[in-house]
Amino acid sequence: MAQIVIPYTPRPQFIPYHERKERFAKIVAHRRFGKTVGCINDKIKAALTNSRQYPPPRYAYVAPTYTQAKDIAWSYLKHYSAPIPGIKTSESELWVEYPNGARIRLYGADNYDRMRGLYHDGVTIDEPAQMDPRAWPEVIRPTLSDYSGWGTFIGTPAGRDWFYKIDLNEDGSPAENFFRLTLKASETGIIKPEELKSLMVGLTEEQYAQEFECSFEAAVVGAYYGRLMNAAEQDKRITGVPYEPTAQVYTAWDLGIRDATAIWFAQVVGREVHLIDYYEATGVDLGHYVRELGNRPYLYAGHIVPHDAQAKELGTGKSRLEVLESLGLKNVTIAPMHRVEDGINAVRTILPRSWFDARKCARGVDALKLYRSEFDDKLQALKPRPVHDWTSHAADAFRYLAMTLDSQIRTPAEMFEPDEDWVV
Repeated sequence: MAQIVIPYTPRPQFIPYHERKERFAKIVAHRRFGKTVGCINDKIKAALTNSRQYPPPRYAYVAPTYTQAKDIAWSYLKHYSAPIPGIKTSESELWVEYPNGARIRLYGADNYDRMRGLYHDGVTIDEPAQMDPRAWPEVIRPTLSDYSGWGTFIGTPAGRDWFYKIDLNEDGSPAENFFRLTLKASETGIIKPEELKSLMVGLTEEQYAQEFECSFEAAVVGAYYGRLMNAAEQDKRITGVPYEPTAQVYTAWDLGIRDATAIWFAQVVGREVHLIDYYEATGVDLGHYVRELGNRPYLYAGHIVPHDAQAKELGTGKSRLEVLESLGLKNVTIAPMHRVEDGINAVRTILPRSWFDARKCARGVDALKLYRSEFDDKLQALKPRPVHDWTSHAADAFRYLAMTLDSQIRTPAEMFEPDEDWVV
């Protein structure tokens, strides 16, 4: 085989990654370190040295969105592959194929279902904190099973999300067969000290700790409920929260059409709000959710749905509220019309007395931690509206809960004796 020289010189801190023996890797690196470049070149080498003839080797790079994959990694992949004779490229599908038939393709996690049914010899997931946590276990991880493929996670922290937990067992102990590398700006020497001082001036302490010092403890930039959810963790209010049979259950829904539908299950016990369960799904009809409620052993006090549930659909002439009621859902309450800002403030009022079941509400809890306003890099300021991503569904449902349930709670006696409209 002819020797091929790729125009890439690894940074010393990255050499241990290239020499790793573990199947999985987690790299937490500061901004502008060059982690994407390093991982793209690692993937090129893996593709060129894979000797399997059939089926041909397949490798994937996954960014939070398809546009980001194209903007961030496509030029790197083409540049470092250019010296290799006989390569083929597809600008429309973002793949490079090598003379041995191996192929590297770019994907966006905004459409991770596109990867269902595929096989991969290696996958790099860039900025997993910005992706739907279901993308890895439900879709991407199974693509590695056929040929014992490897997986690498690279990114900067965004609180104690699934990226933080990816290399941990359920009990919090380190998982086996994981290579780990943390690259802080204060330690790598990649960014000059004077430049780091300049960056500190333009960023908050939390932003700098997260983006350049790889801190998972820093509050997520722009997170609406980050501090309150951290307080819930510190107070051990994210724990086992059993169903209390003597208290009725309220559900709060965010009804998706093309997006997911999210449902919180809450009980009011004294001054506390107990979030005992959370459910989310997509691509199913409303009857599915009504059956899910029926499959649980809960005594329901009422169900809160968004104001737009009353809107008539052109296809059926019925509203989703009418459909839910025709399916047997009783005591449905419409959340009051409100500005998003007012709803966020209502959530902030209810969170300090909220308890979450750590297992059943895990996805909802992660969503509340990461629900955030987008940061405008050009203006160096937060945008006025929340980011619409996988966190929105749980956050919106919780907002409807706070706007409606809290208005029912005036005195301890009233908490145990809901208004007649809420009684099953």
